[in-house]
Amino acid sequence: MSILAYDLGASSGRVLLGRLTDSRIEVEEIHRFSNDPVKVGERLHWDILRLYHEVQQGLLKAKHLGVNPSSLGIDSWAVDFGLIGKAGELLGNPYHYRDWHTHGVMEEIQERLGKEYIFQRTGIQFLTFNTIYQLAAMRNKRSPLLEQAAHFLMIPDLLRYFLTGEMYHEISNATSTQLYHPLQQDWDDELLSGIGIPRSWFGKVLEPGSVAGTIRSSVMTDLGIGAIPVIAVAEHDTGSAVAAVPALERSFAYLSCGTWSLMGTETAQPVINADTLRFNFTNEGGVARTYRLLKNIMGLWILQEARREWEREGTSYSFPELVHIAEQAPAFISWIDPDDELFLHAGDMKTRIRQYCRNTGQPLPETPGQITRCILESLALKYRYVLELTEHVSVHRFNGLHMVGGGIQNRLLCQWTANSIQKPVWAGPAEASAIGNLAVQWMARGKFADIWEARRIIADSIAVEVYEPAESEAWEDAYGRFQRVAGLFVH
Repeated sequence: MSILAYDLGASSGRVLLGRLTDSRIEVEEIHRFSNDPVKVGERLHWDILRLYHEVQQGLLKAKHLGVNPSSLGIDSWAVDFGLIGKAGELLGNPYHYRDWHTHGVMEEIQERLGKEYIFQRTGIQFLTFNTIYQLAAMRNKRSPLLEQAAHFLMIPDLLRYFLTGEMYHEISNATSTQLYHPLQQDWDDELLSGIGIPRSWFGKVLEPGSVAGTIRSSVMTDLGIGAIPVIAVAEHDTGSAVAAVPALERSFAYLSCGTWSLMGTETAQPVINADTLRFNFTNEGGVARTYRLLKNIMGLWILQEARREWEREGTSYSFPELVHIAEQAPAFISWIDPDDELFLHAGDMKTRIRQYCRNTGQPLPETPGQITRCILESLALKYRYVLELTEHVSVHRFNGLHMVGGGIQNRLLCQWTANSIQKPVWAGPAEASAIGNLAVQWMARGKFADIWEARRIIADSIAVEVYEPAESEAWEDAYGRFQRVAGLFVH
């Protein structure tokens, strides 16, 4: 049985062909494409029609390989959305979550509705680009799109709609909006009313593994393909990545590492209390009615932006080259808090890193090696801090950390993470979101009994590299200094 997983990240997308042979998963990447945001005037958008074109190219490439997929599923980043008008057409390109249009809106909504009130109703961490604040920003600016809109669809929902003509939401992405009440298991009428958005835009929310339609006849005709069921997988890519964590123990900690780093654990119920509010944790829906109790960490975005700036200046570095020169740079000289607002938006990261170091009385990193080392050490140290917070709010101690996602190809970061947390790191799979996407489709088709059988087969099929902690004394000393620099104190 062959199936397709579309995994759309913030910088690129990929299509994986998955086969299940003798209880082992085989995957083949058949299409990869860039995902480039487009700035028009002062606004930053996703090029959603280009992404839909690439979705179709994936179907054509499967066809050219002689494959008739039994199903397909799409996962992507969260929070962003498109609005559909009364005639069923998309109203404008979706905003990119790094656009400035939400500046100051989160604080305004918190003041008006109450921070604790919002958290008690959603269990979602406060991030300036959450969907609730994007919609509120559009309302504040009297966007004409709001007057024309009839439906709200997040990015995977929107691409599914283009393919099938059916409009559904999915729980892992719906919960990320900060507009969904996990205890009532429905969209939150009071929060929607509080930001002046009609409840009628928001429809049925599906669990991962639900059939969400079949490719429409016009698409079949255009591409020369047959009918293919479309499965609502865990459509937030982190939800799919967590589904693919090859954990055999029921209590485990994970780090989905890429443009963003997302660290947490899996729980049976949302954990909504004073501590999760205080430490700004989130509770997002997962596979098999679980919840992802986690925190967002800025991740490798900072290094990606610094690399882009060096390229604009005329010097191109591959990521392996940056890792090599970082390893040669002096250790533990200066750090940043990756989650400082300085690093959220696109721009000259190396200048912002120096600004942060200047503001905190540290030596200024100058060379690409020093800057890269500063970023990677800071990430590894922040991972320890968030892992300790995760243990605190979940009331569990973890024996190690499962790292998944494209960031694990940075072996230095994996090793430094093990050194920082002083526990083993189990790294793999790199294509976790796509593999979790495939796993949910196979669960939907009865090939796996449950998520734990899926994880066992993933563990048997995918190589996992183990990183043992080292240099404990030096990293322990660095962690204390990092906490003081970043102002991160006791839990």
